[in-house]
Amino acid sequence: MTNSPANVKDILLTFVAQAINKHPKRITALIAALMLGGGGGAFAVASFAPDASELPVREVLESVQALPLNASFDLASPSFTLFRSEVTRSSDTADTLLKRLGIDDPAAAAFVRADASARQILLGRTGRSVTAEASDDNRLLKLSARWSSDSDGKFNRLVIEKTAQGFRSRTEVAPLTASTRLASGTIQTSLFAATDDARIPDSIATQVAEIFSGDIDFHRALRKGDRFSIVYETLEGDGEPLRAGRVLSAEFVNGGKTFQAMWFKDPVAGGVPVVEGARAADSRSKGGYYTLDGESLRRAYLASPMEFSRVTSGFKMRMHPILKTLRAHQGVDYGAPTGTAVRSVGDGTVEFAGVQNGYGNVVILKHRNNHNTLYAHLSRINVRKGESVSQGQSIGAVGATGWATGPHLHFEFRVNGVHHDPLTIARESESVPVSPAAKPVFARLASENRMALSAAASMQQSSAQ
Repeated sequence: MTNSPANVKDILLTFVAQAINKHPKRITALIAALMLGGGGGAFAVASFAPDASELPVREVLESVQALPLNASFDLASPSFTLFRSEVTRSSDTADTLLKRLGIDDPAAAAFVRADASARQILLGRTGRSVTAEASDDNRLLKLSARWSSDSDGKFNRLVIEKTAQGFRSRTEVAPLTASTRLASGTIQTSLFAATDDARIPDSIATQVAEIFSGDIDFHRALRKGDRFSIVYETLEGDGEPLRAGRVLSAEFVNGGKTFQAMWFKDPVAGGVPVVEGARAADSRSKGGYYTLDGESLRRAYLASPMEFSRVTSGFKMRMHPILKTLRAHQGVDYGAPTGTAVRSVGDGTVEFAGVQNGYGNVVILKHRNNHNTLYAHLSRINVRKGESVSQGQSIGAVGATGWATGPHLHFEFRVNGVHHDPLTIARESESVPVSPAAKPVFARLASENRMALSAAASMQQSSAQ
């Protein structure tokens, strides 16, 4: 039987229809895959859209406005302010100081040279804290210099600021603020060498020597391996440390024996004890150092009439350096450079101030209980007869007047006219305890200081390990 093309077409259509009815999903998926993949030439998609080459072409022209140069999304680097700090040096000029601060601004340097306040405060001065604010091209925007006086509780501030009219300067006064620091060290050669190693200011080291001067002879009794811990204040202006303040508490281990002290103010106003730690605005305010058990460390007499010196001749028989005869040396000689300050070892009245035979320039002070002290060979006398003096007050300076082979201080201590060894007097003089009304507050403060000193000592142990 021969099939015509029409019959064949009918048969194929019938077969496809039956297949779709029997497997609709498979046939549909197969057709879709072939159409998407372009596989096989049995299927074609007729395009009924017009040919793109036959479409009309139209030209459109529109004006576009240019963006401003200072558009907010400018990708250039943003400007910023730089802050730098320095400390003035005695050799500073306007150019060298600004250069260390990273400032490259001839106009600013010219202003510092020309302005009387800036020149006087910044140039040739040592140790003044300076902060500069600069633009990103190292031009000066603002400069602040800070310094403080010794005891008024305030600091001074010089401000140089750039304005629309040029640079301007002004001076201001502001209160100091105090922060607490802990430090510790070990004696290898001397107290000052040890405090230098521990980065403790010299003024704090001097205070420590003063505090324990009645118990420790810092001229002769220090030993290698002696230890100390200190809690002290730093006085700051605008957050910058300007100078050291007062020692709050201290511990010194000398020859295996431990000495402790803390600052305490013990006035009683209306029956209420007032405690003022070293955060006192005025370091001259009344107060004193006590052991942590409540005994005052302020004795009637200091151990030495000078802060630091060396004993060159003690209270003993000796060959007189000028008379060349063996005779009793009825005082103590302290070797020190000419001009070294000499201080009163106790409260008293000036009984004599002038020249007296081999003593040269001499001051004699009268104290209570028929006690007298004598200070000889002075280069300068700072007091007059009849004047009242307080313990630690400067009364003159070391010299070589009278019978002296070199600059030194000859110091005597007399009780009812009889000479006594000055090196033993301070240890034998009495001290005063904390008043009963202040004891509860003192006990609380003493407990806090014990913990602070323990923390200071542990810092050194940690750094050693």
